[in-house]
Amino acid sequence: MSQNAIIELRAVHKSYRLGAHLVQALQGVDLQVYPGELLALTGPSGSGKSTILNLCGLIDRADQGEVMINGKNIADMNDQQLTLQRRDTIGFIFQSFNLVPVMTVAENVDYPLFLKGVSRSERQARVAAQLKAVGLDEHAHHLPDALSGGQRQRVAIARALIKRPSIVIADEPTASLDSHTADQVLDLMRERGHAEGAAFIIASHDDRLTRRADRIVSLLDGKLQ
Repeated sequence: MSQNAIIELRAVHKSYRLGAHLVQALQGVDLQVYPGELLALTGPSGSGKSTILNLCGLIDRADQGEVMINGKNIADMNDQQLTLQRRDTIGFIFQSFNLVPVMTVAENVDYPLFLKGVSRSERQARVAAQLKAVGLDEHAHHLPDALSGGQRQRVAIARALIKRPSIVIADEPTASLDSHTADQVLDLMRERGHAEGAAFIIASHDDRLTRRADRIVSLLDGKLQ
């Protein structure tokens, strides 16, 4: 494995059954992701972007090849080990925010730490610091419905980063945002990823992302271009 890579795909193949057809989602993909970088995955629909996100997020397994995370081959992990690895080292940001509507901003951000069993006092301190970092400290006690789309995505970013992950997976995170708000969200992800050393792997059709990315990976028909 590349010495400093957080995650690496080696000659990865992945296919899916779609009715009577076998779809080759990835065909021999090699990819390395490094700490603190913002990696943009681009390509048309069906090119393999979401499949790479699912593999890097440990949601799916490769048919062939190796997926290494922090030097460990995930093929050697059982389902429980994969669940713990996801919980402890990977954050997720979704197009639709996926916030819990009956929880306040602070409670949404706190939830991953609660699941990990972090003490209440440490959770409160970390949540306060993370909300300040994303500019939402004054909205800690608001419910998601009281926030704009951009503010909700900031909450989602804070929630993804609160557990200090090595990797953050984001699938079309600006698709439901207006142009100005999308610019702000992308700038924030780049800034927080660099500041906290988390690698952001972002799949998007948004040209604004490619202008901010540290590296761009283009896919077509399951192959890197």
